[in-house]
Amino acid sequence: MTATELEPGLHVIVAPNPSPMTGRGTNTYLIGGTDIAVIDPGPMIMSHLAAILEALEPGQRISHILVTHSHLDHSPLARPLAETTGAPVLAAGPSDWGRSPVMQALARDDRIGGGEGIDEGFVPDRQLVHGSLLHGDGWQIETLETPGHMANHLSFGWAGALFSGDLVMGWSSSLISPPDGDMTAFYASLARLRARGDRVYYPGHGDPVTAPQDRCEALVAHRRARETAIMDALSRAPADTAALAGRIYTDTPAALLPMAERNILAHLIDLTERNLVEPLGPMNAKATFALR
Repeated sequence: MTATELEPGLHVIVAPNPSPMTGRGTNTYLIGGTDIAVIDPGPMIMSHLAAILEALEPGQRISHILVTHSHLDHSPLARPLAETTGAPVLAAGPSDWGRSPVMQALARDDRIGGGEGIDEGFVPDRQLVHGSLLHGDGWQIETLETPGHMANHLSFGWAGALFSGDLVMGWSSSLISPPDGDMTAFYASLARLRARGDRVYYPGHGDPVTAPQDRCEALVAHRRARETAIMDALSRAPADTAALAGRIYTDTPAALLPMAERNILAHLIDLTERNLVEPLGPMNAKATFALR
């Protein structure tokens, strides 16, 4: 685990947590020359903490610890890093922050499950809002609220680049699992990013995204295609998420079908809010849905 220079003033260290959901592992980014901003310290792996500290050169100090979102592969190491360096942890809010009223109601009634991989104890030292600017020696970082993959998801703009967390990745689409994941918010966040002129995205996992606007458009097209497939399946008969996943995700390994069901549930909640489908009974994770 060594730091790799991506461009002047920017290095990445890949955490040793490879998996089907994380690719090679979580990307931890270090920005700056004297004052170092760390984006996504990563999972609770002490060797990764050591790698971050060992990447510092004489005269450098960690001044800011930024967290895109509080999943267990991104945020747990933030607190040990803060205790070691004295730098504050900065994020949108704790793990239950920022849910829409619809998602708040579903979470309160415990009707749709979810909570996969959440860092339940995460609390930042300071909450960031959309448009917040952070400054260090020779750099400025802009905060963008980009919910969708998770309600407290942020992206960060720096020198024409965007750190996109798990919202936009080149190697995979994002898991969107309600009530923390929100398909309606996901579409809105992609529209927000497409309207910008960022030259490259540095994602939470995988390689840089060098054609970011094209990737945003491709992700929207991918989700709209899933939406169409769901509507087509429901036009033949009402179905629940398990049945829909079996019909739509035909090339997905069986071990990943539960995640596919969560994505479909996110679509169904969005489609319900748009009055295109409806649950046949109370909204919950096992509900059967039909076209309106």
